[in-house]
Amino acid sequence: MISRKAVGFLLFVVFVAVALVAASIGVYLGYSYVIAQNKRFETFTSGTGSQVGPETPDAVMVVVPSGADTKEIAAVLAEKKVIGNAFLFTLLSKVNGFDGQYKAGTHFVTAAMTYDEVMYMLSQKPKSVRVTFPEGLSYKEIKKKLTDAGVYFDEAKLDAMVDNPSMFLDYDFVQGIGVTEDRQWTLQGYLFPDTYDFDMNADEETILRTFLDNTEKKILPEFLARAKVIGLSLDEVITLASIVQNETAVLSEMGTVASVFWNRLKFKDPNARLLQSCAVLNYLRAEQGLSRRIVATEADIAFPSPYNTYQNPGLPPGPICNPGSDAIRAALWPDKTKYLYFVAKGDGTTVFAETWAEHQKNVAKYVNK
Repeated sequence: MISRKAVGFLLFVVFVAVALVAASIGVYLGYSYVIAQNKRFETFTSGTGSQVGPETPDAVMVVVPSGADTKEIAAVLAEKKVIGNAFLFTLLSKVNGFDGQYKAGTHFVTAAMTYDEVMYMLSQKPKSVRVTFPEGLSYKEIKKKLTDAGVYFDEAKLDAMVDNPSMFLDYDFVQGIGVTEDRQWTLQGYLFPDTYDFDMNADEETILRTFLDNTEKKILPEFLARAKVIGLSLDEVITLASIVQNETAVLSEMGTVASVFWNRLKFKDPNARLLQSCAVLNYLRAEQGLSRRIVATEADIAFPSPYNTYQNPGLPPGPICNPGSDAIRAALWPDKTKYLYFVAKGDGTTVFAETWAEHQKNVAKYVNK
């Protein structure tokens, strides 16, 4: 008969053996899991699994606030149900060395990602959209292109900033802008046409500063020097350039178009200083939500507005669009001509005239037909 001590010893041995087997299985499974996760992460970070964007099924947009710490980011992820445990995410972030690596801006993740994968995604360059703004767009048209490209912003807030640019006085050229009651969209004219990259959730100030930073580079010292020579402020130059920009798309004609307006501005008689720009009338139509016209109507010409250059002598209160460098140069260095009139020929080019009689012949030939 086996003694109790022997039975106890055998049970102990069995228990130890089972425990060792269980521990071995646990170590093996744990090791296998870690290896599998490492392989998955390596595959993910190599690019085969990290190409997640707004078009990805079940993609979740996560905006990392500027200056946010890991705890705040974890709260955002938990709120969007990307992770189930904010504390665990915060702990693993520190252990895995991701703290301080997260990039502010817009990211896309999925709930199927592991915590490591989410951390990796948030440490990459935020998603941005590239938008090209041609010369001659108005502020309203710029807003539409931003929206169409997928940039999310508060339109009312952006409008308020554009119309009250006091927060942008660190730019010298903004200090010179004439702010009056008659002026529409005060920063219009200074949102330089170019190609830009915007975070999809860029705040309104960042959007405007992106434009203004570029404008600051494009306003060359020679522009400022020339403006002084001809007796105009930079703001007046930009206003004239905006009209030239929308009067012709032909680069070689810009200097000649500018000369017509310059010749009219030189007259002392206010009635002779009427610029009579159809580009301005089309701007006013667009601001009312109306389509542009090739030929102005009597109603367009009579439309009551401080911008209407058929009714008010001299330059309008501000730019009607955002001109490019070529139009600015044309306004600063116009051709030397005696032209006082021009009319579109209908083929994209323009015909010029020195006298009213000659102009009327051109109108009959190219417009009335």
